[in-house]
Amino acid sequence: MNVFTAIADMKSFTEALRREGRTIGFVPTMGFLHEGHLSLMRWARQENDIVVVSIFVNPSQFGPHEDLDRYPRDVAGDTKKCAAAGVDILFMPEAGEMYPEKPVVFVTVEGLSDILEGAVRPGHFRGVATVVAKLFNIVKPHTAYFGQKDFQQCAVVKRMAKDLNMDVDIIVLPTVREQDGLALSSRNTYLNPGERLAAASVSRALFVARDLIRANERDIEAIKQKMQSVLIGEPGLEIDYIEFADPDSLAPLRAVQDKNVLLVAVRLGNTRLIDNLLIV
Repeated sequence: MNVFTAIADMKSFTEALRREGRTIGFVPTMGFLHEGHLSLMRWARQENDIVVVSIFVNPSQFGPHEDLDRYPRDVAGDTKKCAAAGVDILFMPEAGEMYPEKPVVFVTVEGLSDILEGAVRPGHFRGVATVVAKLFNIVKPHTAYFGQKDFQQCAVVKRMAKDLNMDVDIIVLPTVREQDGLALSSRNTYLNPGERLAAASVSRALFVARDLIRANERDIEAIKQKMQSVLIGEPGLEIDYIEFADPDSLAPLRAVQDKNVLLVAVRLGNTRLIDNLLIV
């Protein structure tokens, strides 16, 4: 496995691979890798000649009072996991390499970036879209792989790639979960044992909604109330939002339609968790 930290080295290497006609699959991450990340790498391995993974904790997507400094990191462990997953290239730039000067150019996906997570974390998706655009320009992948757990992020990236005519296919793969249903996330390590038990209620609430819809319930407010009853009983859990939305536009829905995405955000102590379920 080749490991690069310099943009120039990364660009020249993948440009040569493209000239050779090799297909490049790319998995962008912030590190502290878990099975969700590894599932993306394995999928990329099956579909491409070359698999590139980036590890970069992007400062521009963190707000001034968020967890940039304490975001979990494990460079040695992540490197071993990438090698075991068959990754060909690991790109690990420092912040000074990605942002040698104070950035003045940003990518903003209007509308999609301003609601749900964007309303709670102003500027977050501007930082996400900007760094992903930079990484696409550096790595030059044919295909990039993202997890459905960050549904809104996937919608933002897909719209950015479409509107800017980027020559990359965006593949979104299913959320990987613990046995009790909790969506895998690097931030799960913040949870104490009691909070970890309570966190499983998020997926339970989503599955309750799915089962109600399968039983022909179409009243969104009734479904939300059932979900709230699952969540409210958990000690220390605060609901940020429960939203039914169109999967493409993320516009809120007033009635269940053929395709729906149900998005949930909660707080447990100092930890904020998000999850979603695509319901057809």
